[in-house]
Amino acid sequence: MAQEPVIERIRVDGNQRIEADTVRSYMTFKQGSTYDASEVDESVKALFDTGLFADVVIRQQGNELIVTVTENPIINRVAFEGNSAVKDEDLDEEVQLKPRTIYTRAKVQADVQRIVDLHRRSGHFSATVEPKVIQLPQNRIDLVFEIDEGPVTGIGAINFIGNDAFSDGSLREVVSTSETAWWKFLSSSDRYDPDRLTYDRELLRRHYLSEGYADFRVVSSVADLSRDGSEFYITFTVDEGEQYDFGPSKVTTELEKFDTEYLESLILTKEGETYDAGLIDESVDALTFAAGAEGYAFAEVRPRVRRDREELTASVDYEITEGPRVYVERININGNVRTLDKVVRREMRLAEGDAFNRALLDRSEKSIRALGYFSTVEIEEEPGSAEDKTIVNVNLEEQSTGELSLGFGFSSVDNAVFDIALSERNFMGRGQFVRLRLAISGSRQAVDLRFTEPYFLDRNLVAGIDLFGTDTNYQTEAAYDARVTGFGFRFGFPTSENGSFTTRYALRQEEIRNVRADVCAGIPPEACYIQEREDLRSIVGYNYYYDQRDDPIEPTSGWDFNIDQEYAGVGGSVTYLRNEVIARAFYPFSKEFIGHLRLNGGYIDGLGDEVLINDRFYVGGSDFRGFERAGVGPRDSISGYALGAQAYAIGTAQLGFPNGLPEALDIDTSLFSDFGFVGIVDEDKVYDTNGNLAFDPQDEFAFRASAGLSVYWESPFGPVRIDLSKAFVKEDYDKDELFRFSAGTRF
Repeated sequence: MAQEPVIERIRVDGNQRIEADTVRSYMTFKQGSTYDASEVDESVKALFDTGLFADVVIRQQGNELIVTVTENPIINRVAFEGNSAVKDEDLDEEVQLKPRTIYTRAKVQADVQRIVDLHRRSGHFSATVEPKVIQLPQNRIDLVFEIDEGPVTGIGAINFIGNDAFSDGSLREVVSTSETAWWKFLSSSDRYDPDRLTYDRELLRRHYLSEGYADFRVVSSVADLSRDGSEFYITFTVDEGEQYDFGPSKVTTELEKFDTEYLESLILTKEGETYDAGLIDESVDALTFAAGAEGYAFAEVRPRVRRDREELTASVDYEITEGPRVYVERININGNVRTLDKVVRREMRLAEGDAFNRALLDRSEKSIRALGYFSTVEIEEEPGSAEDKTIVNVNLEEQSTGELSLGFGFSSVDNAVFDIALSERNFMGRGQFVRLRLAISGSRQAVDLRFTEPYFLDRNLVAGIDLFGTDTNYQTEAAYDARVTGFGFRFGFPTSENGSFTTRYALRQEEIRNVRADVCAGIPPEACYIQEREDLRSIVGYNYYYDQRDDPIEPTSGWDFNIDQEYAGVGGSVTYLRNEVIARAFYPFSKEFIGHLRLNGGYIDGLGDEVLINDRFYVGGSDFRGFERAGVGPRDSISGYALGAQAYAIGTAQLGFPNGLPEALDIDTSLFSDFGFVGIVDEDKVYDTNGNLAFDPQDEFAFRASAGLSVYWESPFGPVRIDLSKAFVKEDYDKDELFRFSAGTRF
């Protein structure tokens, strides 16, 4: 058998960017090795696997081995054509191939599939992608993905099999996917997305578990494409099982300091009520928080559900144990490109070295979200350098906090409304608020400049300054115009986790101008209840606010309370003490019916001086629906003009209810009743020089009430509100209003 020759030299041909030694290093044999055909094959595969070469040929010529390679080109530019449903930026993030990377066919095919998948998730199920290569000098290329998105693939129907407790229509309201309809042109919920279908399975599970069906499961979810490829038909097959009620629940713990009766009072899973898995989670949170408040930062609450399938009851035992001690090793703030780290860290209720506490971590996440600087806030934990240490990662995605807005709208009160505002809620990334606003309407012109520092001197103190000026037309309601100019500053601090206290000072120049000549016709000017005048007000005040609502933006339960007092008389020419109180409560009768009760009242005392007409309360319009603006309270029966009230006490009872319209329209409806008392004015009758009654104040601190329907639409063009209301208890001199409309837009 002839012996294979020894390779004395390995020559590399065809390489342009890659050194010959680099090519040789990928091969499985070296110079001086005996020629072996199998080793040659392995070397060819190894060179292809690098992704650097489009073609590799190895041949023997005597004792010399010649390796001929064709290098893959370098990508100069990646472009997308024909796409409108998916932005270029989103496609750039999805594909592997980037400028200055090496082109390979395998990566191109993988990127084609990624682009197709991304279009399918946007509803373009028939999308196709054709990659095109444009040759450039020096073995460079431009890569162009030509995309044919095709028509949007909608949802023809959503059907359910196995559901007896709930109709198909009610379950369609539960899932996030919706059937295609003409009015959903602004929504993507009517497009097929396999990820959304997975989420819908979870939504169905949560819905049934909240309604007592503890054994519920989704057997399958199938999406069938129609023959013409234009729409999908989705079918969910479910197994509902039986409906359970809660059995007896109890708390067991071996930890000291705990009052078992108090802990059991926190449990929301009451015996005899319909089983709801969400109430178990809420009970665990309440018990965990209570344990943390008692000093057990590492307490663990484990709910154990015992089902009795004969009695159809589910009893829950909450076992509280001392978990392993864990401390916060490090807190990482990620994703805040513009916002300073300290702005986020000061909202954290935990610091490095603290005992890890889940309740405080959840509270930190809620506090960071409330800033409004970030579109996404996610707090994750990862193991630290030791078993008793954890690292907290705060992952953020910033959103725009600056706004240059132009607004135009129409209301039944002010007619055309225009405003322009330049505001920044996170000035210089420091969390400061700055706003310059100009507003013009049929009855009011205003300009104000506001600055707020939420952490004054790097402490949990709020400081701010305001410059303002307004011109308000009260000619229709009270026969005069009012002008206010001035400045003020504020200083506040938190009194607790949910409470805050703010003090303020303001210096205001106020004028009563353009008093109508017919107001006090025939009366000596000094005897008229209203006169043109100019006063300086030096005002100190405070505000206390306490919030126990479940959500500061869209509350469904809880309550809040606000008290405000101000005293005018620290210098200036006017003296009074003004008091106002507002209390609100929210109660969910069910997930769809949310009750709202609001009580507010106010009283102004002149402290021995007359309360001027421009310092009084003008009630009606949006704060007492069913009546015109300034339509409730004391009034001159001769001229019909409002006199303003020194006191009011008003309540609102409101019930939000489902309107049967698709959620995608974002239309909220509610029934309401406004009721209360408005009155008290220190004015006497006045007679003219002929002895005729010229001024006759009507003032009855009597009960008024109205009721109606409110419709609010967060339209794509701006908010729209319609109030239909009827005043059914009123005084003869009150001015009622049946219809109120307002609309506007921002861009």
